[in-house]
Amino acid sequence: MTKKVVVGMSGGVDSSVAAHLLKEQGYEVIGVTMQVWQEDDYYEDMESGCCSLSAVEDAKMVAYHLNIPHYVMNFKEAFKKNVIDYFIQEYMEGKTPNPCIACNKYIKFDELLKRAMDLGADYVATGHYATVEKINDRYTLRKSKDHNKDQTYALYNLTQFQLAHTLMPCGIYKKEEIREIARKIGLNVYSKRDSEEICFIPDNDHGAYIKRITKDKVKEGNFIDKEGNVLGKHKGIVYYTLGQRKGLGLSFGVPMYVIDIKPYTNEVVLGSEEDIFKTDLVAKDVNFLPFENLTSPMKVEAKIRYSSKPAEAMISSIGKEKVKVKFTDRQRAITKGQSVVFYKDNILIGGGIIDS
Repeated sequence: MTKKVVVGMSGGVDSSVAAHLLKEQGYEVIGVTMQVWQEDDYYEDMESGCCSLSAVEDAKMVAYHLNIPHYVMNFKEAFKKNVIDYFIQEYMEGKTPNPCIACNKYIKFDELLKRAMDLGADYVATGHYATVEKINDRYTLRKSKDHNKDQTYALYNLTQFQLAHTLMPCGIYKKEEIREIARKIGLNVYSKRDSEEICFIPDNDHGAYIKRITKDKVKEGNFIDKEGNVLGKHKGIVYYTLGQRKGLGLSFGVPMYVIDIKPYTNEVVLGSEEDIFKTDLVAKDVNFLPFENLTSPMKVEAKIRYSSKPAEAMISSIGKEKVKVKFTDRQRAITKGQSVVFYKDNILIGGGIIDS
């Protein structure tokens, strides 16, 4: 019996080629574009990446070209609650969240999977650069062939059930190979640029977005040094993140960096670059893939943000859902709200949200 798969189609080249590859492999493919954009007159005339109306038209054209059915499904309420509201609240608490990780956890591999199963599908599929792999009766993810495009960092939250019902056919290709496949089969999106901005903030000004949405909740406060001396005024803590040097609006004669954010006193602490290098962190909401729980300390390679290089570290459990991470070498700007993700031999071990 032919297996049925729902492909989340963003209108980009990766998800488009994913749909093509799965059809070539003999699956019954259904394309679904998730409607997550909110009614927002401010961005009415702007391109909004995978959340835009133009993305729907691109996905529809691709589905027509591939001769597969295509549907637009409304996920606006779930997206607002689990991604946008979370994103805003984290920034208001002085943290720096990753909305793509929240979207993967709650929307693409939860809500979309539920809808797919309602349609009688066996799997959901995306254009992510990663490969689902089963090792010793447990599902995990292997880094993609294209390490420059690897997206396993944003996928550490997936459960065993979700992984068992997920396909990621792009993981065994490099980006240029995916574009070449799209060109050869006549997809106009083969040269479409990758979306790099936050999809619901197309101008990438997250501070202005949060201030506009929360109205009077974002307030000016003080820049202070480590001793508590006032150095000047900031325009609201949501505009800043740990390690930031540019955009402070002040001149000190020497480079100054954000080394801490204090939401309860509405203060941003500035210091030298030396102050932002640390070796230790504690992560919460930890999820492991090859095993249920960490029972003994483990040497891994760990990343503290999507763009950082993996670095040698030792992880050890603190209770059920927290781990301590100790890096061999100091890491720059370990930031609350971001995720730390663990690897061993290109296999995704798990990860969690940096808590302290």
